[in-house]
Parts: sequence; C-alpha cells; structure tokens
Amino acid sequence: MDLYNNEIVAYELSNRNDNQLVLNTIRRAVEKQKDVFGIILHSNRGYQYTSGAYHDMLHQFGVISSMYRKGNCYDNACIESFFSHLKTEALYTHNIQNVQEAQKVICEYIQFYNLERIQIKLNQLPPVEYRRQNMA
Repeated sequence: MDLYNNEIVAYELSNRNDNQLVLNTIRRAVEKQKDVFGIILHSNRGYQYTSGAYHDMLHQFGVISSMYRKGNCYDNACIESFFSHLKTEALYTHNIQNVQEAQKVICEYIQFYNLERIQIKLNQLPPVEYRRQNMA
C-alpha cells in the first residue's frame, strides 16, 4: 500500500505465508514503482521480514526497510484498515467455495478499491484518480 494515496501497489496470493510470497510481492512492487526513488517498505516482525533473502532483495532494489515497533499495533493501522474493508466489502459478501473463487474476489476488489472506491481523505476520489490529479 502506498501511503500517499492508499493505492494497493502490489500483492501476491499464495497458499503459504513464506519467504517466496514476500519476495514475489517485493518484485512486483518495485517493478510497478520503478520510477519511484526512496521507497520505504514497512512490515511486521515475522520471520519472512527478518530473513537474509528479504534484506538482500531490499538492498538490491534500494528499498529502505521499516518494521513496526515491538508492542505497537498502531504502526500497521493503515493496512489493517484495508484488510477490514476487503473482508467486509468483498469476502464476507460472497459465498466463497474454494481458493480460486477467493482469489478472484480479492483481485476484483483490489481493482475496485484502487480505481473506483472513493475515500474521504482523498477528496472523495479513488486512489489512482487522486494520484493522477495530483501528479499532473
């Protein structure tokens, strides 16, 4: 999530929350934001984010690592808010029967969230439109 406009920049879906999932997500984010310098990637303190492979990749792409402070859940409030919206506006409103359906619903919601879902803090614009108008 880009905190400038709350846009979901990159995501990966997997059956496992492992290093490969995290590394694939970083690759996607860097690829999409290749013209952006000074990227700070905030994460929790899970084992994936303390691994050598994770820090090597961040160094390779010039990304600065940021981790939440121990015992301070507020550091992740922005992404936790997004996950709450994803669950209540998409996942809980569908009768999902399998992983493929869940993936489809998640992908469609992220598209909707980025391109159509207005946000009060973004002058009642969706994230991509807010960025477009303010970068012109």
